[in-house]
Amino acid sequence: MAFNRKTLTGSALFILALLFVAVVLLSNLLLRGARLDLTDGNLYTLSEGTRSLLRKLDEPIQLTLYFSDRGTADTDNLSARALRAYYPRVRELLEEIAARSDGKVRLKVVDPIAYSEDEDHAAAAGIQGLPFGPAGERVFLGLYGSNSTNGEAKIPLFDPGRENLAEYDIAKLIHDLGTGKKPAVGFVSSLPMAMGFDPATRQMREPWAVYGELSQFFDVRQMNASALKTIENDINVVVLVHPKDLGDDALYALDQFVLRGGHLLVFVDPNAEQDQTGADPENPQAAMFADKSSDLSKLFKAWGLDYARDKVVLDRAHALQISVSPNMPPVRHPGVLGFARKDLSADDVITANLDSINMSTVGYLELAKDSQSRLVPLIQSSDQSMSAPSDRLKFLADPSSLLADFKPAGQPFVLAARLEGRFKTAFPERKDAGHLAEAKEKNAVVVFADTDILSDRLWADVQNFFGQKVLNAFANNGDLIVNAVDNLAGDSDLISIRGRATSQRPFTRVAELKRKADDSFRQKEKQLQQELAETERKLTELQSAKSQDQAMVLSAAQKAELDNFLKRKVDIRKQLREVRRQLDADIEALGSWLKFVNILLVPLLLVIAALAFVGWRRRRGRT
Repeated sequence: MAFNRKTLTGSALFILALLFVAVVLLSNLLLRGARLDLTDGNLYTLSEGTRSLLRKLDEPIQLTLYFSDRGTADTDNLSARALRAYYPRVRELLEEIAARSDGKVRLKVVDPIAYSEDEDHAAAAGIQGLPFGPAGERVFLGLYGSNSTNGEAKIPLFDPGRENLAEYDIAKLIHDLGTGKKPAVGFVSSLPMAMGFDPATRQMREPWAVYGELSQFFDVRQMNASALKTIENDINVVVLVHPKDLGDDALYALDQFVLRGGHLLVFVDPNAEQDQTGADPENPQAAMFADKSSDLSKLFKAWGLDYARDKVVLDRAHALQISVSPNMPPVRHPGVLGFARKDLSADDVITANLDSINMSTVGYLELAKDSQSRLVPLIQSSDQSMSAPSDRLKFLADPSSLLADFKPAGQPFVLAARLEGRFKTAFPERKDAGHLAEAKEKNAVVVFADTDILSDRLWADVQNFFGQKVLNAFANNGDLIVNAVDNLAGDSDLISIRGRATSQRPFTRVAELKRKADDSFRQKEKQLQQELAETERKLTELQSAKSQDQAMVLSAAQKAELDNFLKRKVDIRKQLREVRRQLDADIEALGSWLKFVNILLVPLLLVIAALAFVGWRRRRGRT
C-alpha cells in the first residue's frame, strides 16, 4: 500500500511537471507579444500614433543604438551616470517599437569601446561623443537609422532632459526614413520675410533669420496670396503669415487644403510692427495711422475659433525691459513679453525644452461659443494680464504708462495654441469639383496671435563676419518655428504623439521638507544680517560721538553693543544648525517609515491575508 502511494505520488508529480511544461510552451505560443503595462503613465505602452506609423512602413528600417556600457560602468562623472541610468529606458522603448513593427524595424545595440572600430563607426554616423569616461574617453548614447535606399537619420544624443519626448524623437526618425524626402512647405506672407527688392532703400533686402532657418530644413515654396487658387498635393504644410484681405479663392484653397488633411501654421497679429502698409517717405503719418492688424476670420469662424484683431494682451508678470531712448534707463513694457521654459507647454513637442521666447503686441485666442473644436495652449500669459485696445500701443511714448491703470483679468490668455477638431468648410455654398463640406478625419491647425515673434529683433542678432552671416540667437523663437513646421510636416499620426510621463519619480516629500528648511534658514539668515547692519549703525553713531584722540578705543557702550551682537550671532547660528539638523532628522524619519512599510508592514499584511484565507478555506471545508 505504501508502495502504491509512493508510486501515485511520483506519478502525480511527473504529470504536474509535464502539465507545467505544456502550459509554459502553450502560453509562449498563444500569448506571444502580449504585454501588461502597470506603470504610472503607461511608460512602456506605445501611443496609437507610433503604432500607426509602424503599420504604414513599406520597407525595413535598421536602427543601431550606440551606448558606451563599459565606458560608463565605473565612473564618478555625474553626467555619465545620468546617461547610464537613462539607457535602459531608451533601449526598452526601442525594443518595444521593434517588437510591434512585424519585423520592419530591426534593432542592433553596439558598445563603442574607446579606440575601437565601433567608436569610429559611431563618430562617422554623427553620434555625439561626450568626454565623460574615466580617463576622458568619449561616451555615446545615440541612435543611427538607415533604410533600404541609403536614406539616413540620427539622434546624435539622447538627452535625459527630453525623456518625455523620447518616443516622439524615435517615431520622427522612423517616419523620416520611411518617407525619405525633404518636406515641401508652402509659404504665404504679406510681410517682407524672403529675399527681395526693398523700394524704400532701392536695394536687395536680406531674408529674415527665421526664413533662412526654415529654408535649411524644408523645401520652402513661395506662394502669391493674390493668385492663390489651389495648393499642390505634395505640399505638407502651409505657413500663413499676417493674412490681410485674402480673396475668397485663396481662403477656399486654404479651407479645402485643411479639410483634406493638410496642415496649416498661421500667424495673425492685432498690431504687426513689421507691417509696411502705408510706408511713404514723404508722408510718415500714413504708416502711423495704417491698419497693421490681420485676421483669418472666415476660416476661424467655421473652425470654432475666436480672435479679436483689435485687442492686445498686456502682462506685467512677463513684461520685458526695453530702451525707449538712449538717454533714458530701460523701462518695463507690458506689451513686449518674455517667456521662460516654465511658461511654455512641456507636453507639446513644439514648445518642450525651449528656454526663452519673446513676443510683442500679442493678441489672444479662445474657443467660440458652442465650438466643437479643442484648443490646446502652447503659450499663455500669466494671470497678471489684461486685454487692451491695440490703438493704445500705436502712439505710445512711455510704456510704463500702461501699468498706471492696470487691472488684471485674473486668468491667463492663450497666445499660441493647437486648434484640433474635425473641421467644416467655411464655404458650404461652393460646388467645385472635389469639394469637401467636412473633413473626413480630425486635423490640427497651429495658430500664433503674433507675427513679431518671427522678426529678428526679438530673438537674433545677425552680423556680417568677413562676408559670412553669423546668427547669434538670444532667444528660441527660431527653434520654436522650426519645431512647429517640423511637427506639422509629419504624418498625422506623428503629430498626435504628445509628451509622455518620465520614469523619474522625484521624492516630492523630501523636496518639500528641504524647501521649508531653506525658507526657515533664509529667514534666520536675513534676521542675522539685519541685526548685523543695526549693530554696525549703532557702532558708527557711537564712534562719531567720540573725540579724535579716542577714535581707536572702544567705549563701554560700544563694547557692550558688540558683545551683545556676538552673543546673538552665536545664538542665531545655533538656530541655523538646528534647522539643518531637524531637516536631516525629518528626512531620516521619513526614510525609516518607508523602510518599515516596504520591508515589514507589506509582507506582514500579505502573511496575515494568506493565513486568513487558509483559515477561511478550512472552515468552509468543515461545513
